[in-house]
Amino acid sequence: MTDVLARREGPVLHLTLNRPEVRNAMSAQMVIELRDALAQATGDGDVRVVVLRGAGGHFSAGADLKDIASRPRDPETLASANARFGELCVTFADAPLPTVAVLEGTVMGGGVGLACAADVAIAGDSAVFRLPETSIGLVPAQIAAFLVERLGYSEAKRLAVSGGKLDAKAALAIGLVHEVHAAAELDAAVAHVISDCLQCAPGAVAATKALMNKARFASPSTLVQEASLVFARAALGPEGVEGTSAFVQKRKRKWAPQ
Repeated sequence: MTDVLARREGPVLHLTLNRPEVRNAMSAQMVIELRDALAQATGDGDVRVVVLRGAGGHFSAGADLKDIASRPRDPETLASANARFGELCVTFADAPLPTVAVLEGTVMGGGVGLACAADVAIAGDSAVFRLPETSIGLVPAQIAAFLVERLGYSEAKRLAVSGGKLDAKAALAIGLVHEVHAAAELDAAVAHVISDCLQCAPGAVAATKALMNKARFASPSTLVQEASLVFARAALGPEGVEGTSAFVQKRKRKWAPQ
């Protein structure tokens, strides 16, 4: 049985973490399968949105501690496994496609990291978020940067040093997630976000994400010239010409669902 299920619905790739018996705790195999699925999606020009969720009513309980305990007890081996998960988070965050995380039930440790790496994080009201690493003598190593990026330094540090536990409402209040919905309304909310993403030009989305990624670490003045060139290429390219023409003519853009 595969640890990650993949299902295509037109231009949308649905990825499901598939270890419900352990609340989708992330094994080494799951990390490999998820990275491979994301790499395939970004290389496939037909995929325009990636949706990630968990099977069995839970998103993910984070790292599989039994899997970690079964590995050779040497720093190099453990560091290598930890780095692979970090590379997965980076791949998810830097994908040129819109990424949507659907968060239900247990969202712990690395699961919180993936939620923070997603472009859009939508939670069901059943979601409970936890950062237990420091409470069991570990460090939220690979997700630390994503926590700080999503929450800010002060809030991320508060949660990390206290083994923070949040319900969906509290997660929304601090910006960990973007939306919260009742279970019966969650799928409709996800479909609405997907529809919004599909209205946007794929090349423009990729260029925007790349520019914003740089903007996190740069002052606005240093990006003026680069941003102007990105804009000019977009405006004069096929998407820009089509988009502005469609706007003037009050019709659907060619990339948008008809």
